[in-house]
Amino acid sequence: MFTPNLLTANDKDGTYPASYYAATANPTEKFAKLEGDQTCDIVVIGGGFTGLSSALHLAERGFDVILLEAHRVGWGASGRNGGQVGSGQRREQDDLEKMVGRADAKKLWDIAEQSKDIVKSLIAKHDIKCDWKPGILHADHRARFVPETHEYAHKLQTEYGYDQIRAVDRDEMREMLGSEFYHGGSLDMGAGHIHPLNFALGIADAARRAGARIFEGAFVTSYENQAGKVTVKTRDGAVVRANKLILGCNGYLDALDDRVARRVMPINNFIIATEPLGDDLARELIRDDVAVADSKFVINYYRLSADKRMLFGGGETYGYTFPRDIKSFVSPHMLEVYPQLKDVKIDYGWGGTLAITMNRMPFFRKIDDNTFTASGYSGHGVAMATLAGQIMADAVAGTMDRFDVMSNIKIPVFPGGKSLRFPLLVAAMLWYSIRDKL
Repeated sequence: MFTPNLLTANDKDGTYPASYYAATANPTEKFAKLEGDQTCDIVVIGGGFTGLSSALHLAERGFDVILLEAHRVGWGASGRNGGQVGSGQRREQDDLEKMVGRADAKKLWDIAEQSKDIVKSLIAKHDIKCDWKPGILHADHRARFVPETHEYAHKLQTEYGYDQIRAVDRDEMREMLGSEFYHGGSLDMGAGHIHPLNFALGIADAARRAGARIFEGAFVTSYENQAGKVTVKTRDGAVVRANKLILGCNGYLDALDDRVARRVMPINNFIIATEPLGDDLARELIRDDVAVADSKFVINYYRLSADKRMLFGGGETYGYTFPRDIKSFVSPHMLEVYPQLKDVKIDYGWGGTLAITMNRMPFFRKIDDNTFTASGYSGHGVAMATLAGQIMADAVAGTMDRFDVMSNIKIPVFPGGKSLRFPLLVAAMLWYSIRDKL
């Protein structure tokens, strides 16, 4: 038995955080509460992008699927993030070529391209209203970073045949963003951004229509795997028995499975939403309505909402609790980029827990003969987590090609064991946050 602190430390039981996303969520019928004992072919733990996509694709294949979510579908990082649907993996292709070789790096690029495609195809197929907009602008906060960014854009164009990205110089960057904080970068029009909670809710509704049984308030406390059968137990005493299990818990896994937790570490990230800015000011700040991600290690990421608010993410914490005043915690990061917003009202401030790995690549594994997991998307999960669900559905059905490519990536164990994981992570992150200032 374990106490899943990350599921309870900062939020009310069964309630979405008071975010802009929750305030503008599409209406959807609430899912049932799990009662008594249930049986199914496959049980999925976690109602974020990974779990919901797994449930949808398994149900479409004809499997009897039960999904268990401790709070509400899309409650975790899937419904709280920056909404950026980025290209590539979390690590650049140069790094991946050194890590796994050129051939497998190309496979990883192709899988990443598929992750964007699946987001767009699910939106179209299921008519998900989630404010899709094209474009992500990578912005360099140091002039010395710009040549490398431009070289990388050229590499993707010439070596990977990716013609949706181009270099941006300093003058154009400052016209595009209305800020003097950046020195250049690149624009990727094959990427984009969405309202992530509405996207999650759309997948959940599609999975329900396909026949998946989704239960909210199903707070899993433990699972056992014996004789090829999985038994999942919840806080309320309900039990689900299945032939196979998919873990889609990401940053909220806690102690449910230490084989995953040793390689996947939760960190907390925060976003604020201003009052609506109006068309003129919004266009001054982000001329072309693209999303922005900058070059700081503790990254700033931001974009305009459908109603022209600035949604600005910045700052991280490590541990179990969020700052008491999230608006004040994030605002300095926004004002460093946009001092002209100093008198603008902040309407929302919220946090969420994502998960990182040591090398920032996602952790895909078959951890038992009948147990699959994918997590640790390291801030690059909107598209990849969605595709992970399809990849694991394929693997459960016996098609392992893409799963094997992802699971062959070596993911180091965080050093120090349970007692030292967080302190060592904090020390490392503090060093990088200091480096951002140099």
